Amino acid sequence: MSKSRKFSRLPFVLITSLFLVWGLFNNMTDTLLAAFKRIMSMTDFQTSWIQTAFYGSYFCLAIPAALYIKRFTYKSGVLLGLGLFIGGAMLFYPASISMKYAHFLIALFVLAGGLAILETTANPYIIAMGPEETATRRLNLAQSFNPIGSILGIIIGKLFILSHLNMATAEERGQMDKASLDAIQFEELNAVMGPYVIVALLLVTLWGIIYFVKMPVASDDAQDFNVFPKVKRLLKNNNYLMGIVAQFFYCGAQIGVWSFTIRYVMQEFNLNEQEASNYYLASIVLFMFSRFICTWLMQFIQPKKLLVVLAFIAMLATTSVIFIKGAIGVYSLVLISACMSLMYPTIFGLAIKGLKDDTKIASSGLVMAIVGGAVLTPLQGLVSDGLQSISYSYFIPLFSFGVILFYGLIVSKKVEN
Repeated sequence: MSKSRKFSRLPFVLITSLFLVWGLFNNMTDTLLAAFKRIMSMTDFQTSWIQTAFYGSYFCLAIPAALYIKRFTYKSGVLLGLGLFIGGAMLFYPASISMKYAHFLIALFVLAGGLAILETTANPYIIAMGPEETATRRLNLAQSFNPIGSILGIIIGKLFILSHLNMATAEERGQMDKASLDAIQFEELNAVMGPYVIVALLLVTLWGIIYFVKMPVASDDAQDFNVFPKVKRLLKNNNYLMGIVAQFFYCGAQIGVWSFTIRYVMQEFNLNEQEASNYYLASIVLFMFSRFICTWLMQFIQPKKLLVVLAFIAMLATTSVIFIKGAIGVYSLVLISACMSLMYPTIFGLAIKGLKDDTKIASSGLVMAIVGGAVLTPLQGLVSDGLQSISYSYFIPLFSFGVILFYGLIVSKKVEN
């Protein structure tokens, strides 16, 4: 039995703030690849384990989070996710003391697990917070804070992490005595730790406010935990399965493109990490504006056709990154972000079209496809290390955009927009 739901402004503001939080940390974490490469003189493959820990956690927690909020309330899911996130961010402090890379990876895994629960919970909670007729508008408003958080994350990473890196090269560090090297690394790792711990402490206050404020008592209306018949139907749905494949390669492409942007700009323009991060920031700003433009264009152009066009342009731009390089390569790399802006939601929408009662479990499968970032980013690092060129590592995103183009051209023909 459906009830008319009243809209509550304060709970909406509190949950919307979480969209900014995970945007901030998703993109602040991207700057860590360049930071750890210098701090610990790592290969690109070794630094890519940051994304494996981060997005691997998303993969592991997506289904448990969905089941948790089916059993309990959305508010309890938010408190669990935020608490786990705060705990993971606080683990950066002992990691900075031990100065062990593995300890930072554990902290990131815990932190990202909290973010996975928050993302799985906050989207449907926003929808459940008021009248059904305004649900889409509420969700769009909440999601608009995500790229704002992404931009803040890059700025924080640039000002408080990358700007504190010692410019000693791997060769120079290799010639230092242990005491001198430890002193430099301790300072740098403290700079890495600082923003995570400070923001975590601020979020303790947000956790307390959410705990004590009267929030809408909402949960997943469907208490049917027998998902096997739904999974069986989904496994026979070719469009859905190809949608998962396309989403896997999209997530791998997006995370790989952004993870190595700073490194690529450093190579082509001979800049340091802090200077090169300006181009990464430009990529995210362009991504944000392109998302609004693409949403407007969808009034006139079918989403699947727009997906095909932008996937093709992304392939051309990636080819320039690989073969032309220099200034054209750098600007092409920034352009890729504009092409990627519509891909995730469009693939998501095409894949779940017409699934009706199977939509919720299908959505969890598509969220799990974010593991593409955990799989393809290390592969991109291996290519970079093996061929001694960050440029050639972009063959991985090039292939990924090809898969997305195929999905838009072939599989989604059966789906009406």
